Amino acid sequence: MTRLHYSRNAAMPRCHDRGFSLLETVIAISLLMIVSLGLLPLGVIATTTTENQGHLMARTTEYAQDKMEQLLALSFGDVTSDTRAFPATDTGGTGLAVGGSSDPAAPAANYVDYLDVNGSLLAAVGTTAPANWYYKRVWRVQLVTGSTTLKRISVTAKVKSAVGSSGRIPEATVTSLKTFPF
Repeated sequence: MTRLHYSRNAAMPRCHDRGFSLLETVIAISLLMIVSLGLLPLGVIATTTTENQGHLMARTTEYAQDKMEQLLALSFGDVTSDTRAFPATDTGGTGLAVGGSSDPAAPAANYVDYLDVNGSLLAAVGTTAPANWYYKRVWRVQLVTGSTTLKRISVTAKVKSAVGSSGRIPEATVTSLKTFPF
């Protein structure tokens, strides 16, 4: 076995690949932070869009479908059931009487109901919205032109406000046909 001996006077080779200096590390972290801050708005936009057009849009569609199922469960000639309650009561409402509106900005009396943030039905008087509403559902029933045995039912659900300051407020409309004698 051979041993190498170095004298104190012998020049030691210097190695410059020992790591990063503190200055190099600070510069690298600064550049990383600048790039990260530049990308931060994209994360905010993505989160807002996901909440509005993903979650809230899915909920409005689900609530419109729920109301449609409730209306389709009524008989063709039912004009007295109150579908603003669940389950529908036998009297006090319009059932499938022709009328209503599919425009959430102009709801028709007895053709509108309101849900809270969890989707629970809220009591409302006429078209006056309760203070804690989050979803509004309006529906319209009309006879199909040229037919006395076919009704078109449209339900529109809209959320009160979108998340963030930009983007459209989620709204969903479903339409179905109801035929006599069913």
